[in-house]
Amino acid sequence: MAVNKIKNRVDVLGERYRARAPSLSTSLQSVARYIHDNREAILDATAMEIADATHTSDATVVRAVQALGFAGLRDLKTTLKAWFGPAMNSEEKMSATVSELSCDINSGIDFVLGGHKRACDALSEPHNRQAVAQAVAMLIDARQVALFGINASGILADYSARLFTRIGIPAVTLNRSGIALAEQLITLQRGDVLIMMAQKSAHKEGLTTLKEAKRLGMPVILLTNALDSAFAKEADVVINVPRGGENGRMPLHGTVLVCLEMLILSVASATSSRTVKTMKRIQDLNRSLKPTSKK
Repeated sequence: MAVNKIKNRVDVLGERYRARAPSLSTSLQSVARYIHDNREAILDATAMEIADATHTSDATVVRAVQALGFAGLRDLKTTLKAWFGPAMNSEEKMSATVSELSCDINSGIDFVLGGHKRACDALSEPHNRQAVAQAVAMLIDARQVALFGINASGILADYSARLFTRIGIPAVTLNRSGIALAEQLITLQRGDVLIMMAQKSAHKEGLTTLKEAKRLGMPVILLTNALDSAFAKEADVVINVPRGGENGRMPLHGTVLVCLEMLILSVASATSSRTVKTMKRIQDLNRSLKPTSKK
């Protein structure tokens, strides 16, 4: 079974950090703590990037890594990759999920409805309501909304961009990779607001998008279930959106869509005159596109 691939792994970095960090100098402790708390970001970071994040030098970063018992940054990354282990792909997650369900239809219904109910209960909690209110205040004044998501979240980004456009806020999607994502990112400007759909994995697409948003001074709204991720630490507003997927089971994306529609409808109601004006104009344009009947 795919879920059996999840094993207990020895946390080499954690053990060494707890044993050695107290005896390090203040600057080395700062770097060691950053490495320990931002493990996924470290996998793709250079010594200079870690130095910038910790306000130290690359030489200090190298000394901190060695003080933790690693030969160098490459050795540290190799250890971290072994600790994280191989990520389960979508096939394995589906296999792990259906293997736990009985063959009757009700088990599948209960799995999805139960997962969405728990997620919706979480979305309605006070801290999430406050986060949504903060996000809406940012979106109301946005020059443009950019929606980041890859894979299934990329489809949600496309749909949500259309809804934002319908209520009078220009919107673009950031849902590709490589040069295609770079071409999407180049359209961003100051005054835009970024909505990110991202989880634990600190992939290059997300990190690059986040870095560009920060460079432009764009507020970042994160929809996630990974509240301790590298993305969560950099976001201005974090909305906790449980998706299930525990123990290697298939995550549910419907609750992410629920959260997006909450944001869009809240913005629409807060700017009702703009929303109505835009929708009326869309309908006028649509009528002009319809073929005229011949007499």
